[in-house]
Amino acid sequence: MRNKLLFGVMVLLMVTGQAVAVATDASDPVSIIQEATNHILGVLESHREEFTENPKLLREVVRNDLMPLIDLDYSARLILGKSGRGVSAQQLSEFSAAMSNLLVNRYADGLLQFRSDEQLQVLPMKGKNTDKLTRVRTRIKLPSGSYAPIDYAFRKTNEGWKAFDVTVEGISYVITFRNQISPRVVADGIDKVTADINAGNVSLDEQ
Repeated sequence: MRNKLLFGVMVLLMVTGQAVAVATDASDPVSIIQEATNHILGVLESHREEFTENPKLLREVVRNDLMPLIDLDYSARLILGKSGRGVSAQQLSEFSAAMSNLLVNRYADGLLQFRSDEQLQVLPMKGKNTDKLTRVRTRIKLPSGSYAPIDYAFRKTNEGWKAFDVTVEGISYVITFRNQISPRVVADGIDKVTADINAGNVSLDEQ
């Protein structure tokens, strides 16, 4: 339950509505996180009863709002690592789409546990941040009263700032999934792994 909440919040902060998407070129990563949070919280509060009765509706909201803010292909390449050498652009696109659908289907339901922006704190920027890597630090208040750190990695692209990784309590989503997916790709090939993900035949652990 704890992981589902945390990764649900991960998805929450990696999604954005059309109004946020339009502004990404001019926005800095912290502003993008804050605007995305305000947007999705508003949607959640307005339709919580509907989403609770039919979680598929929430998954569709997340899926439709997910794409503009995420550097899906770059994140997919990081997950594949060395096993992605020689993968075509089409294969990469299909793999990244499969991974994004996996995340949405797996973690969107956890958003229903997230009830107030008071549970979330966006911390001041610190350290060296560049166009290639800027980290946004947040923390989420858990039901126990403790706080869990969730950090987002952004890079600046031709389409503005895009998120490509998230670290939950010190655990990188990219590295975690690379350790589990890359050996499958080496053994079975990218096409089979993509098909298995889409068919729900790939079981991935958060840790």
